Amino acid sequence: MDIPRNHERSQGRTAAAAIAAVLLFPAAILLPILEVEQLGHHHQSSILGGIIELFRNGNYFVAIVILVFSILLPLAKILALIELSWLCTLQQRHRAWTYRLMEQIGKWSMMDVMLLALLVMLIKLSGLVQFHFGPAVVAFVLCVTMSMIAAICFDPHAIWESP
Repeated sequence: MDIPRNHERSQGRTAAAAIAAVLLFPAAILLPILEVEQLGHHHQSSILGGIIELFRNGNYFVAIVILVFSILLPLAKILALIELSWLCTLQQRHRAWTYRLMEQIGKWSMMDVMLLALLVMLIKLSGLVQFHFGPAVVAFVLCVTMSMIAAICFDPHAIWESP
C-alpha cells in the first residue's frame, strides 16, 4: 500500500465533497426551504430570508446566532476543507493553523443541528399548520451530507506533505 497515493485519494475525495457542498450552499440558504399554509395564508421562506425577517422584527440576538452558526461557520469550514485538500496555496505552518481552526469551527457549525430542529418543528406543528418542503430542502440536506463526507474523508497527515 502506497502511503502518498492514499493521501492523494483522501484529498481528492475531500475536495470533491467540499466543492459539492460549496456549490449547493447558495441554493440551500437562498431558495425557499419551507412553505407554510395557515388559515388560508401562504408564506414561504428561505434560511437567509428568515434571518432577515428576524432582524426586521428586532430579534437581533437570534438572527445573529442563526447567521453565525448556521451560515458563516459552516461556510468557513467548507472553504477551509477546500483550501487544505485542493487549493494548497498556504504554507505548511499556515495549513496546520487552518486545520486547527477548521476543527474548532466544525464543533460550532450547526447546519446539521438546524436540519434536525427544522424536522422536529415540522413534526410538532403538523396538526396546526400545513407544511410543504421548498426546493432548498434537497440542497440543504445534500450540502450537510457533502460537508460531513468531506470532513470524514480529510486526512490531516496530508497537511505535512509538500503540496
